[in-house]
Amino acid sequence: MRIAILRRAPGASVSMDIYADAVVAALRAVRPDWDFVEIAPAGDALRQVQQSWRGGLHKYYQRYWCYPRSLRHLKADIVHIIDHSDGYLVPRLARLGLPTVVTCHDIINLVRPDWFQGRARLPWVSMATWKYALRGMAQADRIFTVSHYTAKDVTHHLGIPPQQMTVTPNGVNPGLGLQSAGDRALVRQRYGLSEPTCCLLNVGSNNPRKNLEGILQALAQLRDRMPVHLWKVGSDFTPAQRQWIDDHGLQGHVSYLGQPDLATLNQIYSAADVLMAPSIYEGFGLTVLEAMACGTPVVTSTVTALPEVAGEAALLVDPLDAGAIAQAVRQLWDDSQLRYTLVERGLERIKLFTWEKTAQKITDAYLDVLKKG
Repeated sequence: MRIAILRRAPGASVSMDIYADAVVAALRAVRPDWDFVEIAPAGDALRQVQQSWRGGLHKYYQRYWCYPRSLRHLKADIVHIIDHSDGYLVPRLARLGLPTVVTCHDIINLVRPDWFQGRARLPWVSMATWKYALRGMAQADRIFTVSHYTAKDVTHHLGIPPQQMTVTPNGVNPGLGLQSAGDRALVRQRYGLSEPTCCLLNVGSNNPRKNLEGILQALAQLRDRMPVHLWKVGSDFTPAQRQWIDDHGLQGHVSYLGQPDLATLNQIYSAADVLMAPSIYEGFGLTVLEAMACGTPVVTSTVTALPEVAGEAALLVDPLDAGAIAQAVRQLWDDSQLRYTLVERGLERIKLFTWEKTAQKITDAYLDVLKKG
């Protein structure tokens, strides 16, 4: 069996690089007798031309004309497009007689386009091509969604029937795990955290859907009631968020720790007291499971895919209620038994989410697609 995995251009999306690496490794582990071929557009060429609006147009020319033409001699039993943003390739591959499946991670751009205003050099072109990709994805032989919530979203907004989809959740990186108390103390010392301090952690982008504003509002409420500090990992605070921090005198209560490698991220997760993940929208919510793998209690949201991922192993709050977010943190800080319970539940919860289980579901779906012709 020959499977062509169509990836994004190298560096085009860090999260998609991580996802593709994990999925391909797991697929090869569960089906060592199959041939998995990874294909991606030329990332270096694309990165070099994105510095101007003309460069942006050239990027679209490369992606939507040159890259599809490079696939016209592709030979495979199944083609797996790893990101729905490349769904526009489906009709072209179908004309070559190639069964095609697509992984859909979320359709946030369609549900809340206002959250992405100002984040693209040519926003009207970006949105038009994204919708073009979704129309192509709808023609796939099978669509993999990372959560039941995303599957429902796809049906609701795109009219794609449930029987065309298979839920294949994300897995937890096996490189993440518990750290010793001594290592935890050293990490907190490294980042200048005095004891006793309740260390809150947020991991991810600064997109409005991540609800950093709600986290900062909760931090402002907690500051006068307990020793508290917020670590930010991933994207830095936006200028507007920095201004809010300055206006409310929170400069000494926040630190940006950059974009660490996996080993350092593991240390940071383990050294924090609470993961703050009260997102307004998530297609999955992998940071919830990552924190659980490191033995860190989680505060997350009652909305979108987050309850599905967290189960009963986290405190769930209304993400639009900063008071509720602050109260959940206070509850965890004051109740050691609750912390212990959530840590134990989290360590059990992550056993449900492995890349090997996901890969098995994917390969079963490949066979089903071929069986149906």
